[in-house]
Amino acid sequence: MEIVPLILKSTKLTSVCYDIRGPVMARAKQMEEDGHRIIKLNIGNLASFGFDAPEEIQQDVIHNLPNSSGYSDSKGLFAARKAIMHYAQQKNIAGVGLEDIFIGNGASELIVMSMQGLLNTGDEVLVPAPDYPLWTAAVTLAGGTPRHYLCDEQADWLPDIADISSKITPNTRAIVLINPNNPTGTIYPDSLLQEIIEVARKNRLIVFADEIYDKVLYDGVSHTSIASLADDVLFVTFNGLSKNYRACGYRAGWMIVSGRKKHAQDYIDGLSILASMRLCSNVPGQFAIQTALGGYQSINDLVAPSGRLCKQRDLAYQLLTAIPGVTCVKPKAALYMFPRLDSKMYPIHDDQKFILELLETEKVLVVQGTGFNWPNPDHFRVVFLPNADDLVEAIGRIARFLEYYRKRYGQK
Repeated sequence: MEIVPLILKSTKLTSVCYDIRGPVMARAKQMEEDGHRIIKLNIGNLASFGFDAPEEIQQDVIHNLPNSSGYSDSKGLFAARKAIMHYAQQKNIAGVGLEDIFIGNGASELIVMSMQGLLNTGDEVLVPAPDYPLWTAAVTLAGGTPRHYLCDEQADWLPDIADISSKITPNTRAIVLINPNNPTGTIYPDSLLQEIIEVARKNRLIVFADEIYDKVLYDGVSHTSIASLADDVLFVTFNGLSKNYRACGYRAGWMIVSGRKKHAQDYIDGLSILASMRLCSNVPGQFAIQTALGGYQSINDLVAPSGRLCKQRDLAYQLLTAIPGVTCVKPKAALYMFPRLDSKMYPIHDDQKFILELLETEKVLVVQGTGFNWPNPDHFRVVFLPNADDLVEAIGRIARFLEYYRKRYGQK
């Protein structure tokens, strides 16, 4: 009998994880197929919760479908890049021309591209912990080594500059900044951004700024693009339509190269090669960009005190922090909360097993904190996108599960 060898995945994927869509989500899908209704608090997929792209954006895409059959320029449509250039000007990012803008199939594709174009085996990139896990995965897949700097929960989840500095080695090439932050919902003050720029300047690091939530802001806070604060450091800034414009499925994102470009021309040429290799990003989604950036900013209504997102944030925070042993820094931005479980009341050793038990017991799906490269099994991420009734139901189920858990495992 012939022995057929197993076909194995690439060794490059050995250390690559993306637990937001990992094995627990696979179990949730199986449970749904078996007839169970799962309340999903795991992914910021806005359309699933009734947050649709503005109608004028939809109509623009529909109107331009007859013009969308062919490839566009590999960097993107002229009108879309022009609109992004104007947006960069509004954000006070200086010196941005059309050739400095790359449109991709969402910011996610461009994050992977930016790492593939930069890293050689052994190069290191500073990535926050907790992080949006695509950043760690993209660094690893490109042959680099992610080194996680800690964000301090006691300081409203702001990065610790001393910890950042301590993680820098001769192999460090860049630092990643997620601002506003996913999963914590923190927004960084200008003073901290200036400190990060000084670290980058001193150590000749590229700053990769993920700003996909820069309009999802609460309580009157404002957002500053770090690239607007200096021109002697190389910045690569990422944004897109997914969150601000509730258009996740359009897969329309962009990256902007700014700052000290003269000394980075070879890297920029590499990005152009990678952009050309995938021919172009999807054209229908690109037709949404100009209308989105130049039209009525309906996100402002949603994040206002009377808006649905703000009210759901407040409700989720109130319900979660009312549970014994649960604390949370109230997010000032984005769509998530990252609550902490008291380790004495909830002695969790494997947080993926913990959330799997929550799923199977209460039919609620969240993501474990270690899925965001947080080092301790004492956090989980909650999406507050479901309507108020579903939030009350879901967090009520979480509270019931936690009561059972602390009675069974916690210190008496």
